[in-house]
Amino acid sequence: MRKGISGVVILVLLTLMISACSNGNNAASTNAGASQTPAETQQPAASEPKDGGSLIIGVASDPVVLNPNYAGDRVSLTIDQALYAPLFQVNNGEKTFYLAESLTPSEDNLTYTLKLKDGLTWHDGEKLTADDIVFTIDSILDEKQNSFLRANFLIGDKAIKAVKVDDLTVEFQLPQVSPAFEATLVQVFPIPKHIFENETDIEKSTKNASPVGSGPFKFKEYKAGEYLTLERFDNYFGGKPHLDSVTYRIAKDTNAANLALQNGEINVQYLDPKDVATIQATNNFEILPYSEGRLAYLMFNANSDTGALAKKEVRQALSLALSRDELIQTAYTSSEYADPAKSFLTPDALYFTNEVTSFDNDAAKAKELLASAGESNLKLRYIVQSGNKAQEAISLYVQQKLKAVGVEVELQNMDSSAWVQKFIDLKSTDYELALTGYIMGYDPDAYRILFTTDSSSNYSHYSNSEVDKLMNDGAGEADPAKRAEIYKKAQELVAEDAPIYPIAYTKTVVAVSKNYGGIDEAVLKPVVIFEDLSKIYQK
Repeated sequence: MRKGISGVVILVLLTLMISACSNGNNAASTNAGASQTPAETQQPAASEPKDGGSLIIGVASDPVVLNPNYAGDRVSLTIDQALYAPLFQVNNGEKTFYLAESLTPSEDNLTYTLKLKDGLTWHDGEKLTADDIVFTIDSILDEKQNSFLRANFLIGDKAIKAVKVDDLTVEFQLPQVSPAFEATLVQVFPIPKHIFENETDIEKSTKNASPVGSGPFKFKEYKAGEYLTLERFDNYFGGKPHLDSVTYRIAKDTNAANLALQNGEINVQYLDPKDVATIQATNNFEILPYSEGRLAYLMFNANSDTGALAKKEVRQALSLALSRDELIQTAYTSSEYADPAKSFLTPDALYFTNEVTSFDNDAAKAKELLASAGESNLKLRYIVQSGNKAQEAISLYVQQKLKAVGVEVELQNMDSSAWVQKFIDLKSTDYELALTGYIMGYDPDAYRILFTTDSSSNYSHYSNSEVDKLMNDGAGEADPAKRAEIYKKAQELVAEDAPIYPIAYTKTVVAVSKNYGGIDEAVLKPVVIFEDLSKIYQK
């Protein structure tokens, strides 16, 4: 049996499997009274793990940035997971402590005391202390540093404060009670103060090119467009990793990646559902489908220079021209890998409901809305990741369906790296449509950075002052019943405004070579495949 999927702790807007940013919260409910260390979560292996060897993981693009305060794409997050260690993670309601030894709330829940493990070090041998934790939080909160995590560390527009007590102790002081705080803290993967303290722009710092973390593997080499290699960190607090190295092979074309997988040039890779049968037939891989709490959706860029998608009626009309059921069949071959989506929250989230307004499969109504909005002969640009089968199939479907209601769609194909760069540029005005997805986790406060006006990850440029107020109120509401009403209303308002066309809550499929063990101990994790790569070994 596979262990329960652990919660992801970062927003994912660009998961590249249809892919795509990370920062949100973990997918399992927090249970403050239950905790484990990484060692306690392990199960006995059938045989003793072997040390040595390497692992090659196929990824769809180059990383955008190797710094956890800024990583929002699947590739950067996957690599950062091995480079940087979190404070703790939450799996099925139980904390698994990594850098932290404990996290204790005060009786009034306004102060949380974090204790670090003793003897922690960075990859360069420097000590990891409370100073690094405070620096990381302060950097996230510094508006000049532009971390998209910042909004989640504000409660009622007031910042959470991190205060050093001693070298191993940090107090987090909240401006008001926040039921989302622990889920927010799961997002923190500390960065080293001694590396970044004098950097005026950490996101663009050249020091990110040779990252210094505290995770099980340390940076060795990066060749853009080809590969990035990490080597074992012998002083990893969780114990020396079994593998000597991990290489992320950049394979932008799905067919080429599948061939490399079958030839043994890649050992771990995401699979398109359409390719599962082919890879499974080799009998060389474990095929692991699992739910990531992910929403796949078509995004409408209201900031485009046409101005058309700033109109709610146009977005509703485009949605009405499409069919979720047909899209699921087109992209995923069957409902086995995807469930129809209507809400911007995912089923793993607190207060989720799929009983909201939906615009779907009504071409006649779509034409009416376009006419009432004064839009005729509308021309839209749709950016597509070349070599991504699901993206390409859906783009052709959308082009065909919109043509039927009088909308011309120009498909702009580009490689995955270029697509990511265009998508994350909040100033992009030269496209209207993009297929993407996110994994935000169980607490709905994480979604605030996606759907509030001018927030750091609001790539659709959606704006509704009532939604802004609801999302901000929800972050600080301690009463579960009142909080549920807040997010129920927010889900309905966003659905009515149609800034996105939700398609499906999808399952991810990963192929892992049978030559490797420790898969259960490493824990399958949304976005990044494995929570702790130190547990993987070559048989």
